[in-house]
Amino acid sequence: MPPPSHRPSLDPLTTGAVGLAVVAVSSSAPLIAYAAAPALAIAFWRNLLAVAVLGPFSLARRRAEFRRLTVGAGRREGVFCVLSGVALAGHFATWVPSAQLTTVATSVALVATQPVWQGLIARAQGRRLPRIVWIGIAVAVGGAAVATGVDVGISGRAVLGDVLALAGAMFAAVYTAFGERARSSISTTTYTTICYGICALILLAMCLVGGVRLTGFDGRTWLAILALVVGAQLLGHSMFNYALQKIPATTVSVLILLEAPGAALLGWAWLGQVPRPYALLGMALLLAGVAVVVLGGRRTAPAALPTDPAPLDD
Repeated sequence: MPPPSHRPSLDPLTTGAVGLAVVAVSSSAPLIAYAAAPALAIAFWRNLLAVAVLGPFSLARRRAEFRRLTVGAGRREGVFCVLSGVALAGHFATWVPSAQLTTVATSVALVATQPVWQGLIARAQGRRLPRIVWIGIAVAVGGAAVATGVDVGISGRAVLGDVLALAGAMFAAVYTAFGERARSSISTTTYTTICYGICALILLAMCLVGGVRLTGFDGRTWLAILALVVGAQLLGHSMFNYALQKIPATTVSVLILLEAPGAALLGWAWLGQVPRPYALLGMALLLAGVAVVVLGGRRTAPAALPTDPAPLDD
């Protein structure tokens, strides 16, 4: 990726794309909380419908690439695609329920800790992290503790939602780590088609084993699921990818953190969820810490921390 000084100048179209992307991804958690359907069913349908949109295009344009992933050295990348899909299923199976158990604002803020877990994965792989990253991790963890501590006084249901949101962030970090390996030599469309497909199959199995209802929802719920697919699943991160042509990836990663206040505002407007003052303090500390981690991660070895937001599909 060329240095920022070599990028084309920022234009109104790119600025508008970033703004649209932030709104699109910010709508994800409020729509999940709004939909009158089981969380696993929502996660299944948004991935299946995304594959239905991407699959025909990928199979028509990338047949040779799909074949390469099944033979010889290409099988390694194919395995990473599958493992990434498994991790993505774990992400959706934990984070989507969290948006229905705790407040939208807290759920989104906690799942935004993905770069923190990504940094810890990088450290476990032997990569050295600068001191500023460790400071950011400490601030983010402290903020998460404050935000979750507020929920302890509200209900056990809210605390469970907080725990699931953190688990969703961990799975997202694992998903990105596998995706980093897979996408080193294959296109984004091929990767996402396989990944979403594997994720949908796993979520379907979980729904069938758990007896989760997959049909019979009212019209507003189906509209919410379709909005999730068009918004966060397809449009939001596509716009972020477009913006990467003119905005440094690290900057885009920080801009994605705007999803948290955006989701909080939508949760207040749509669902009447007003975060408590101490929860707002905790979320502010959490997001500040994550921003420090992302910015400080620029000093690490290549690929130590995620800078391309495309794999994350909240």
